Amino acid sequence: MTTVYKRAVELLEADIHDELVALEPQGGTCFGFNAVAASVWRLLETPKSFAELREALLSQYEVTSDECSNDLHDLLKAMKSEGLVEQA
Repeated sequence: MTTVYKRAVELLEADIHDELVALEPQGGTCFGFNAVAASVWRLLETPKSFAELREALLSQYEVTSDECSNDLHDLLKAMKSEGLVEQA
């Protein structure tokens, strides 16, 4: 079975150069996304599998598949722990 990730919350967002600043209005928590995290957040406008996210990132950034997989795993874990994403 393929794990699918989706956004867990709605955020108020503002682009600042290649980064994204977001506010969770219910709790007032502010988040800063670097370019890669912002790309993943934007991709998750619709639910995506890990493989779909990885392939999209590999097409955007010059990185090895293994490095991309490891970094994406860590990012999704961090986003999940912050309550930003969940597994569908």
